[in-house]
Amino acid sequence: MATSGNAGHQVKEAIFAWEGRDKSGKAVRGEMRAGGEAVVNVTLRRQGIMVTKVRKKAYRSGKKITDKDITLFTRQLATMMKAGVPLLQSFDIVGKGHANPSVSKMVMDLRADIETGTSLNQAFRKFPLYFDPLFCNLVGAGEQAGILEDLLTRLAIYKEKTVAMKAKIKSALMYPISILAVAFIVTAVIMIWVVPAFKEVFKSFGANLPAPTLFVMAMSEFVVAWWYVIFGGTFAAIYFFFRAWQRSLQMQRFMDRLLLRLPIFGAVIRKATIARWTRTLATMFAAGVPLVESLDSVGGAAGNAVYFDATRKIQSEVSTGTSLTVAMQNAEVFPNMVTQMVAIGEESGSLDAMLGKVADFYEDEVDEAVAALSSLMEPAIMVILGVLIGGLVVAMYLPIFKLGSVV
Repeated sequence: MATSGNAGHQVKEAIFAWEGRDKSGKAVRGEMRAGGEAVVNVTLRRQGIMVTKVRKKAYRSGKKITDKDITLFTRQLATMMKAGVPLLQSFDIVGKGHANPSVSKMVMDLRADIETGTSLNQAFRKFPLYFDPLFCNLVGAGEQAGILEDLLTRLAIYKEKTVAMKAKIKSALMYPISILAVAFIVTAVIMIWVVPAFKEVFKSFGANLPAPTLFVMAMSEFVVAWWYVIFGGTFAAIYFFFRAWQRSLQMQRFMDRLLLRLPIFGAVIRKATIARWTRTLATMFAAGVPLVESLDSVGGAAGNAVYFDATRKIQSEVSTGTSLTVAMQNAEVFPNMVTQMVAIGEESGSLDAMLGKVADFYEDEVDEAVAALSSLMEPAIMVILGVLIGGLVVAMYLPIFKLGSVV
């Protein structure tokens, strides 16, 4: 009964470090993923190794694995394979030398899979949270064509450019958000603690207070009385908004359309999306992946529902024999310059090169737009802060300015 009850449970594997001696008596050591020490001993004994020591490797809980970690891993793997380092040894070097224990564990899990005969492409597919279909498809194409080193290099360049662009967009958006958040906190402090202190002072004036002062004091009384509702409601609304954005497909589509229509930031987001779209398609096409299959990964890599839907429409038209240029024109989401460059690429047989040039152009456009936004936002934010905080301070000091006339 006990045996049958445990039969359905899958044995949880771990990484074991082992030491021993081979048939010639030479000391050897290594690592193996297995269900227990006994499995390690049996496996190594079959290989003619006399095991002297086995211990389970304990990994520290590390930080979350980010896109930057995956990009660095891809670059390191590509560099070492270009240098002729064997694949398993490359994984050893990357896994043991990484500062993030979470990445080290993932890399060693990948190494253990490859050591048991799993292809690199299939090993990556076991971690879909970190390796998207684009990554896995390119690795698979490289393995089949025997150009894995070149495609890993292309992947590294692609991911480096994508991560750099995302960082620039985030920096452009985070700066005003952080300043406004600080302004919100400072205003709350003034309303809850500073204004009530002034109110006690003003009680002894014996004169009518100016209208701005009365307005600020009324606001302060409201904030003091309902601060838990204001703060709780604000943070709850922000939390549920982002949760809905992450989980609801309709919400994501609505926000993606809204972001593209924003007065200033919309143009930057559109340029960044086009840059990612063309860069992804150029990378896939240069790797020898057929155009229709390449478009499977391109839509998701663009990161915007509008361009995802447009890509599905383009893919459907291309699969029926329509040229890529005409299909992109019918989608009505690409500027004329992009479609003209694609047309030249199709006619000259250098579609990947033309798409790469378009991506370079729009990446430069994003750089310039972000720099311009940063220089314009600083004075605008200073004006907002001056009006908000300065207005509160002036309103509270108006009675003091008139103190002479009251006396």
